[in-house]
Amino acid sequence: MSTFGPAAVATAGSEDPSAPLVVLLHGRGSHEGEIVALASYLPQELAYAAVRAPIAEGGGFAWFANRGIGRPVAESLRATMDWFRGWLDEVAPAGRPVVLVGFSGGAAFAGGLLLDDPSRFAGAAVLYGTLPFDAGVPVTPGHLAGVPVLIERGADDHVIPAELYDRTAAYLTDESGADLQAHVYPGGHGFTADGVADLAAWVAALPLGRATL
Repeated sequence: MSTFGPAAVATAGSEDPSAPLVVLLHGRGSHEGEIVALASYLPQELAYAAVRAPIAEGGGFAWFANRGIGRPVAESLRATMDWFRGWLDEVAPAGRPVVLVGFSGGAAFAGGLLLDDPSRFAGAAVLYGTLPFDAGVPVTPGHLAGVPVLIERGADDHVIPAELYDRTAAYLTDESGADLQAHVYPGGHGFTADGVADLAAWVAALPLGRATL
């Protein structure tokens, strides 16, 4: 049984409980109050929930213990994913489309959730982070067939190891079967105006009314 407490959540956008739900997942050491601001740049007919990660770290919170940047400990990732799914299944029962948008450590967590159960999600944005390889979730060929995935990174991002970025891009492009959009922007480990605009356009184009959960 999880030892984590109830989820702390900041909300924005539509208050309709049947509206498609976009879940915003912050980076390591941050919190839900920061990433919820991203919702103001995204389609306002959707509902947004920024969830606080359950592990306290560095004055903020983290989604998993890690073996190094971008390398989750499998047991920790499993525990937090199970905790998250308990929250999600209450607020978004089957039939309500759910999109994951994660930044940095939250991107790895979003990737873990998607790989663990691709049919549960209508899409996932992996922003300035990578998939959680070697962490107990499958990365087999065709595993994400047809799932919309957006990846964004900074050309000069020296926070996330380049080999993990490259491995993520290779899997999503060549093996996963995902319906992929990929963008690289000038700059480092942080959002750009162009990146936010591309994220908004990607979210707006998702076929959320036809998502199968």
